[in-house]
Amino acid sequence: MVMVGNKRHRAVLAPPIRTETFSANPTTTLENSPPPAIAKHLHPQQSPYQTAATMVKQAGLGLASIIFLSGSIVLLMFVILSGVKDTAPLNKTYFLEAKTAGITGARDVTRWTYFYYCNDQNTGCWGPWPAPAFGWAWNQNAANVPPALEGGHGGDTTSTEFFYLWRFGWVTYLIALFFTVIAWFGSFLACCGRLGSALAFMVSAAALFFLSIAVSLMTATFVKARNAFRVAGRDAEIGTYAFGFSWGAWAALFIATFLFFIGIRGDKGHKGPSRFSRKRSVRSRRSFDVNSGHRVKEDYS
Repeated sequence: MVMVGNKRHRAVLAPPIRTETFSANPTTTLENSPPPAIAKHLHPQQSPYQTAATMVKQAGLGLASIIFLSGSIVLLMFVILSGVKDTAPLNKTYFLEAKTAGITGARDVTRWTYFYYCNDQNTGCWGPWPAPAFGWAWNQNAANVPPALEGGHGGDTTSTEFFYLWRFGWVTYLIALFFTVIAWFGSFLACCGRLGSALAFMVSAAALFFLSIAVSLMTATFVKARNAFRVAGRDAEIGTYAFGFSWGAWAALFIATFLFFIGIRGDKGHKGPSRFSRKRSVRSRRSFDVNSGHRVKEDYS
């Protein structure tokens, strides 16, 4: 107690100042540093063998994707170039073959290919035309055309339904081919790492989207056209080569896209800690710091 005038005051003593000494020995661990188990978890190390295995895996997935994309491109080219030359398989590739005898301006037998209207041997073709109307196989306002196929589109040769089904299916084939070629070049980046796989996956997925639309529209168009000819009493059949190549190209592109997706995921057995693990590690480190602070306060008290 201290007397000041006539009043007594209680003296308040300052807490003792804690001094810490640091050793020059580099092996000394500071009190507030995380335990070795947490530090090892926060900074995982990957062995050279694991890194090499990951690189080999990425290269293998990229090479397989290149092969499947190459197959898809070749099959699409068979469809697009059908009727261009009298060589196999181009002279056997067509979407629809139907007997058109008796229709004004038409052949006895007509084959619908990507650019042309050909005879039953895929020769003597009319064209080429970009996105030709379905009814250009006969004259304007032709007689004896199946009712479901005739209409005012394409110079009074084609119905509205078949005009737009064929046109949109035709153009999406080219869009799908464009993105497939871009994905083929991008697949070389997929051999280098996960970022390259991600870029190739996005382009390949776009190609798969457009090719799905293209093949679906073409299938619907010519199945309906075949049925229309048969209802009118005319023989008609779907081209097995054209649709076999189209759906084969779709399957190859789907597999390539899936391989790119696997490349993005990487090697689950050799990757670093997950996001949840990192959050848990941060919480553990914070609790360790708080406990250290509590010990310091206890020393001051």
